[in-house]
Amino acid sequence: MEKVNDRLVQLEIDVLNANDKKAQQNREKFLNKHILALNLVSSPGSGKTTLLCKTIERISKDFKLAVIEGDQQTLNDAERIRATGCRAIQINTGEGCHLDAEMIDEACEKIKPEDRSILFIENVGNLVCPAAFDLGEDCKVVVLSVTEGEDKPIKYPDMFAASSVMLLNKIDLLPYLDFDVEKCKEYAKRVNPDIEIIEVSATKGTGMDEWIGWLKNRFSRLA
Repeated sequence: MEKVNDRLVQLEIDVLNANDKKAQQNREKFLNKHILALNLVSSPGSGKTTLLCKTIERISKDFKLAVIEGDQQTLNDAERIRATGCRAIQINTGEGCHLDAEMIDEACEKIKPEDRSILFIENVGNLVCPAAFDLGEDCKVVVLSVTEGEDKPIKYPDMFAASSVMLLNKIDLLPYLDFDVEKCKEYAKRVNPDIEIIEVSATKGTGMDEWIGWLKNRFSRLA
């Protein structure tokens, strides 16, 4: 049994090493073309796609954009993105719980993000697997809904530790929920002291100016 476990560990290491090598190649391509690639991660139902659609509507006149959508099944999210006028490609992972760097490379070959653009990668809804897989992105953006509970950062610390910014979404629902915003922020800072936190409501527009400002500042670093 121990030998079987050793082989499984070695297999996992080999997979991650191969992924990291491809991710670094992706990163170099993005940097060479001045593409800001953002890996949006969350659990299902966080409002990630709605947030992305509202973001696109606000910045599409100022930036060239493209979206890679990751989901286990259906084309629903990519169709919602295309309805905004933004180019999007869907990756269906089947039983897979995350996107990997090879998938991103293949998707980029098809959608061909433009030089000096923003590439949004909406990962599969999952707070576990995507934390371990570098895609070559500039950074991870974790979306947490106030409907999920304030303890998510300490329940899934790897994801929040790997993310540069946390978007605390659906704050318009706070009057109807037993959710401690300050405790959630404390937990997030506990696992990642450097994480930036922005409170937003994608549907009401609250906090969207701050989020767009963060995006513009991040993009300016590529110049």
